[in-house]
Amino acid sequence: MKFDFDRVIDRTNTHSYKWDQRSQLFGSNDILPLWVADMDFESPPAVKKALIERASQGIYGYTIKHDDYSDAIIGWFARRHGWTIDRSWLIDSPGIVTSLSLAVDLFSDPDSTVIIQSPVYYPFYDVIRMNGRQVALNPLVIRNNRYEMDYDQLEQLMRDGAKLLLLCNPHNPGGRVWERQELMQLANLCLRYGVKVISDEIHCDLALPGSEYIPFASLSDEAASIALTCLAPTKTFNLPGLHSSFVVTANHEMKRMFYNRIKTLSLHMTHFFVPDAITAVYNEGDEWLDQLLLYVQGNVDFAIAYLKKHLPVVKPMRPEATYLLWVDCRSLGLETNDLKNLMFEEAKVAFSEGSVFGLEGQGHVRINLACPRSLLHQALEQFCVAANVKL
Repeated sequence: MKFDFDRVIDRTNTHSYKWDQRSQLFGSNDILPLWVADMDFESPPAVKKALIERASQGIYGYTIKHDDYSDAIIGWFARRHGWTIDRSWLIDSPGIVTSLSLAVDLFSDPDSTVIIQSPVYYPFYDVIRMNGRQVALNPLVIRNNRYEMDYDQLEQLMRDGAKLLLLCNPHNPGGRVWERQELMQLANLCLRYGVKVISDEIHCDLALPGSEYIPFASLSDEAASIALTCLAPTKTFNLPGLHSSFVVTANHEMKRMFYNRIKTLSLHMTHFFVPDAITAVYNEGDEWLDQLLLYVQGNVDFAIAYLKKHLPVVKPMRPEATYLLWVDCRSLGLETNDLKNLMFEEAKVAFSEGSVFGLEGQGHVRINLACPRSLLHQALEQFCVAANVKL
């Protein structure tokens, strides 16, 4: 490979949320952190070059986005995903969760219900409850060791009056890439009952070999008319510290309302480094991403094989996208606090504990595979040795 994803980079003492808070979060600096979704790989050379050149200007003033920035976004999604985005559909936002929260506030009524498909990325719960809305759970069902939607129960929630749905596409933590037929069935229900869809598609570029990401809003003009899609390059290229994201909507009224709220809160200004960095990666990041996906697929295969050999009682769910592995550990017979103790105190690893993704996640862990294979091997070995002592 042209890019060395096996290289172990020491991230300690770099103000890293993932590495420099281990003692505060987990009780020890000896813990291997494979939890929060940032990668332990260096970002593409193109973004590093762009940031160095931008920083060298020496004046860090108010910044505007340029046409090249929008062109890079539009070109990326056309080239990588066959989705034609009109420039007028784009709005910048500081982050995906910010966009989700604003959308819940704007497109649902106080004390109304908002549908989520659990287990799911934990801020989904927060942006609903903290905006004074009620969570309407449409739990995913497991068939053939992968998540599928329960359309009958979903339709009942819509009959009962829910008018907003937060979609996770691809799905975090389960790694599902929703297929066109699945999304069409979802869209048809939403159109029938007048439900708007806020789709978190931050993992869109991380569909693994053999899977194809379908943007919800690309299904049809009708689907696009009820959708607001939340996107960012930050997961794709390991840029979460740049706080760069954008939303896409073809619905002019939804765009007007969203942009007005962004401006009301003075969140509309562009970060000094963002336009150049994002233009660089979207124009020059293809080769890096293609190699990253092959490496992550190798880590998926390695982790599943390792667990099958050394801790066969747990059941990993093979992801179709993301660099996250969702593992069912209920056969260990541990309560939530005991599972945390196994990880943090005995195995000295930090995976994400599953109950934060909802009740359906209890007894599970989410492992971040975006790290050199040697670190992944070490973390899995420590976890399996500690877990086997419990059996």
